[in-house]
Amino acid sequence: MNKILLILIFTMLSSVVIAAGSVDSKDTASKGVKAATKYDIGKKWVSKAKKFEKKNKKVKAKNAYEKAIKSLLEANSQNPSNPDTLNLLGFSHRKIGDYDNAEIYYSMGLEIDPKHVGINEYMGELFVATNRINEAKKRLAVLESCNCKEYNELKQVIDGTKQSKY
Repeated sequence: MNKILLILIFTMLSSVVIAAGSVDSKDTASKGVKAATKYDIGKKWVSKAKKFEKKNKKVKAKNAYEKAIKSLLEANSQNPSNPDTLNLLGFSHRKIGDYDNAEIYYSMGLEIDPKHVGINEYMGELFVATNRINEAKKRLAVLESCNCKEYNELKQVIDGTKQSKY
């Protein structure tokens, strides 16, 4: 009898703990907490990868970029016309050395938004890395009127006075 009572109490307590620990999407929404999207997750992995790079942890950075790519590909399948997603896909591919796919994603993003500041800067950096300076200068020309830091950063990379920060 005591064993049955203990099992019953344990079962009830376990149910309470599990229920208290679970997060219902309705509860989350009512508290004003927004669930992370695949884009948000991918962006977070890119941020982590950059931190690993700063610490010269190349393997961890590469793994983080690969995780970012996985999330961003899912985000892109859900919303294929988001240039920000395409920009991060291009960026992540470039950072792992996959220049062909990086260029494809940057190009797709520029088809949607030809003046996208981030894509133009990063694609320009890709062109410098692949010794296509004239193409990089075309990306710089697009940024010329933006009055933004991306213009100056790309110009310095093209001029050889600065290595690509990312």
